Order: sequence, then structure tokens, then C-alpha cells
Amino acid sequence: MDDSLESHGQEHILIIEDDERLADLTRDYLEANGFRVSLEADGARGVERILALQPDLVILDLMLPGEDGLSICRRVRGEYPGPILMLTARTDDMDQVLGLEMGADDYVPKPVQPRVLLARMRALLRRTEAAEASGETRLVFGNLEIDNATREAWLEGERIDLTSAEFDLLWLLASNAGRVLTREEIFSQLRGIKYDGQDRSIDVRVSRIRPKIGDDPNQPHRIKTVRSKGYLFVKEP
Repeated sequence: MDDSLESHGQEHILIIEDDERLADLTRDYLEANGFRVSLEADGARGVERILALQPDLVILDLMLPGEDGLSICRRVRGEYPGPILMLTARTDDMDQVLGLEMGADDYVPKPVQPRVLLARMRALLRRTEAAEASGETRLVFGNLEIDNATREAWLEGERIDLTSAEFDLLWLLASNAGRVLTREEIFSQLRGIKYDGQDRSIDVRVSRIRPKIGDDPNQPHRIKTVRSKGYLFVKEP
């Protein structure tokens, strides 16, 4: 197991993957592109490693010995704020939806294309950096407060439990309150890729955010779906 912790000033990536050949090839590719990489093959040690290392980004396989990626993702989300990129060998939408519901920020299907993986990683890391560098830090909408500096939100003074991806989407919508954001815009801003017309990840996140911010999922008043277009965060009247 290689933790390569001597190097400083590089973004640290933790790969949790039991396919040794894939893990080694991915590590070599990422190191050639300037990253510092740690490996873990045992799912049973996944939570411990993420919390101990606090890497800049986690690449997490869905199917692992010891403990699967969905369980690991769910267990670390309260204590690990960084992005989690999930790898899935299945094409079933439900696996991708479950991963997002457990707190994953994005997913890449296997077989992994190195350039696609790198592009998705960089988009996630840029998003984190942009949030930290943003000049506007706090938005208030009645009983809802959203703070981009601390990456936290509160409803009636109570802290809302949001994943990193959910916070980023909420902040994007709220900072554009009163304007319809198309799915194309949202995908470009949050994932750095074009919307293919089929990906459901944004819809899944919106459905999870709504009840957390006091929105009625059946008759939402804060985040409205604009048919055939996208989403609108409504300003308080």
C-alpha cells in the first residue's frame, strides 16, 4: 500500500479499489498528471482511511470486499467534506441514483477512461476551489440561511445536513434566485460536462434538497421545476 505522503503542495487523491491492476494504472496516470495518490483495496478499511487521510478527493469503487462503496459513502459523509467520485461497473440507473443519495458527488462507469476520470476529478476540485474563493458568502431567504464560506445551511436556526454535492447545487440555485437555470447550465457549472438529456443526478439532488429546506416535494415553493427547462429558486415575496 502506497501513501506517498512525503510530497507536499499536490492534491491528494485516495483510491479505494480492489482491482489491483486498475488501481495501479489509475495511480500511475494521476501521478503523471501531478496528483499525490494513496491506495486502499479493502472496503472494511475504507471509512478509517478516508477519515484519517482527509484527502482532497476520494475515488470509490461501488463493489468492494469487506464493505461496499455505498455504505462507505453514507458513513463518512458527516465527517468528510471533500468530493467523492464513485466508480460503478453497472449501467443500472439505480446504482447511480443510490450512490448520489448516499452522498457521492459524481460517478464514472467502468471500464474507466482515464481522460474522462481526470476531467471529472478536475471539475469536482475546481468546484470546491471556486466555492472557497467566492466573494459572496451568505444568502438569506426568510428562515433559510446559506453560507458559502462555511458551506453550511440553516433552516429556522437548525443546521441542515447536506452532502457536498447537495450544498453546491443549493448554492448555485440560490445565488441565481429568480432566474431559471437550465439543466445544461447546471451540468456545466457543477460537473464540467454537457448534459446528455438522460442523466438524472441533478433531479435526484433536487428531490433530496427540497424537504431539507422545508419545501413540500409535491408542491414546492422554494425550488420549482420549470417544465422542459430546468429549475427556479424562488425569491421570498
